[in-house]
Amino acid sequence: MNRDKIMQILPHRGSMLLLDEAWLGEDGAAHGKYTARGDEWFFDGHFPGDPVMPGVVQCEIIAQASCVLFAEKMRGKTAYYAGIDKVRFRRMVRPGDTLEITSTLLRSKLNVYVVKGEARVDGQVCASGEFSFIIP
Repeated sequence: MNRDKIMQILPHRGSMLLLDEAWLGEDGAAHGKYTARGDEWFFDGHFPGDPVMPGVVQCEIIAQASCVLFAEKMRGKTAYYAGIDKVRFRRMVRPGDTLEITSTLLRSKLNVYVVKGEARVDGQVCASGEFSFIIP
């Protein structure tokens, strides 16, 4: 799905919508892509002359792609972070890089969902972890 279809699921708009495309794979995993242009707000001061995407932004991109897993449950609702665990950063993300996200559901109970997410650039893992969401 393109950005217009993503906005039918996610409430994020403007500079906080951090997906260019997303889809649910035949394997049941959520997938997404985001290309860092370099003019995003977070590159301004992180770091002048040496732009690096903050880890928290990488986590947000994984979270947004993960929402494809709950697209039907999210219509008209917002998924909120409930926890972030076992997160590791292994490679810097710079302007021009395309993040490729894969996220799989680990478990769910009632309205709480836990996913394992991973972001890669050029096949190398840049961020990974477990992300918990609540859909009230």
